[in-house]
Amino acid sequence: MAGSDITVEAVAPPDTVKILIAGGFGVGKTTMVGSVSEIAPLRTEEPLTAAGLGIDDLDGIEQKRATTVALDFGRITISRELVLYLFGTPGQQRFWFMWNDLAIGALGAVVLVDVRRPESSFAAIDFFERREIPFVVGVNGFFGEHPYPAEEIRDSLALPEGVQVLLCDARERESCKDVLIALIDQLIAQARKAG
Repeated sequence: MAGSDITVEAVAPPDTVKILIAGGFGVGKTTMVGSVSEIAPLRTEEPLTAAGLGIDDLDGIEQKRATTVALDFGRITISRELVLYLFGTPGQQRFWFMWNDLAIGALGAVVLVDVRRPESSFAAIDFFERREIPFVVGVNGFFGEHPYPAEEIRDSLALPEGVQVLLCDARERESCKDVLIALIDQLIAQARKAG
């Protein structure tokens, strides 16, 4: 088309951020990734078998029938400028060796906690503290219940004052988005302090 002025506006690709969703066995990591992901999540779940008897602690989660053996993956677009890639870690101790590889390049994490079994999340909290990877704690309210206030949970987990404790429901997209946005806000504030 002679003489026509066609302009193409260059649009910068969005920044992508890798976030880990971690915590103990059966705390809701796969559920959280699935509820908030805008794409069909990649899941590496396998049925629990008799081989795990005596190895996997099912106290409090007797209804659990499958477990993540590698990772869960999902994506959520926060804005035109920011996309989060979510990597759910396996919760069983025998798969923790994968956490080091999954943590490469992660800017932050959500540690999910089940208040019925808070000790199941101690290893995840320790993992991120030792590696100085910023994290927030999401307290997953199973059956929609949150029997303890956030400050009481903070004290029981011996968390530093700067770690946010947020009550959430891993089944609800908006609840999970709120936890992720709190983490992103924290990462932005830390980057501004450093820069």
